Amino acid sequence: MAMSLNPVQVLRAGAEEEKSEIARLSSFVGAIAVGDLIKSTLGPKGMDKILQSGGMNDSIQVTNDGATILKSIGVDNPAAKVLINISKVQDDEVGDGTTSVTVLACELLKEAENLVNQKMHPQNIIAGWRKAAAAAKAALAASTRDHGNDPIKFKEDLMNIARTTLSSKILTQHKDHFSKLAVDAVLRLKGSGNLDAIQIIKIHGGGLRDSYLDEGFLLEKTIGVNQPKRIENAKILVANTPMDTDKIKVFGSRVRVDAVSKVAELELAEKEKMKDKVAKILKNDLNVFINRQLIYNYPEQLFADAGVMAIEHADFEGVERLALVLGGEIASTFDCPEANK
Repeated sequence: MAMSLNPVQVLRAGAEEEKSEIARLSSFVGAIAVGDLIKSTLGPKGMDKILQSGGMNDSIQVTNDGATILKSIGVDNPAAKVLINISKVQDDEVGDGTTSVTVLACELLKEAENLVNQKMHPQNIIAGWRKAAAAAKAALAASTRDHGNDPIKFKEDLMNIARTTLSSKILTQHKDHFSKLAVDAVLRLKGSGNLDAIQIIKIHGGGLRDSYLDEGFLLEKTIGVNQPKRIENAKILVANTPMDTDKIKVFGSRVRVDAVSKVAELELAEKEKMKDKVAKILKNDLNVFINRQLIYNYPEQLFADAGVMAIEHADFEGVERLALVLGGEIASTFDCPEANK
């Protein structure tokens, strides 16, 4: 009994296969090409790149930010993709040094290529790099200075770091101004390191030098009618609760009644419910109520009568950040005033 064995076609038709030396070489070439591409943008004398998109809109971008350039280029070489991912991780974790890590990795690969050509095993090269990384860390640790206990010197160090970071960015001309803004903002965190507490508000018009750091927290919202516009020693309750049910939404829901007077009764019941809710909120001993959702006219009026400042529809991130900054919690139930912070 004869069996015929047909070879299984694993690759797509027209696909090419690279093996051993050639595959390794193409990895080196792709990664080194990416490194060489952004090497010229590095440092104070770094040059900008003009990026033209290949899409329908043909937009043009001028930048010398390594992360932006690497995000924009399409690459099908696996080793080059790894380099691009290195820069993304650096951008997410540290926020600076995206070009440096890619160029450093590319230079290491260049050296590795020579060693591989001399028939040295890649694992040996990697072991050498690990030793080198440990030696580099030790050298850095030995040359560090800690000015944490001297506020003046500490601020000076932070200013130098900020200036260095900004020297390759668009803000070079206003380096000192923005360095001071950044350092003051970070110092105000008192060492918590939670950058979410710093809010950046962009307003159209004006120049770069009009940027400033404001003491406190800005919430771009209007205060309700007839409510106090200025409150000192504020006790703020941050909430995420519906306050828009003082009129029953007759058209949106199905309510069967046998007379129009019944609709009026329903509205009255809803109004009473709202009144109870506002009374519960006022038991929290507060003078500012900030809500994530809308506040209709009736509860707004009740807050005004109680002398409470109410702000509605505070944007979601604004509420999260506000709760973080105030050290409060976002409340959604008001039955136990002592449980709300």
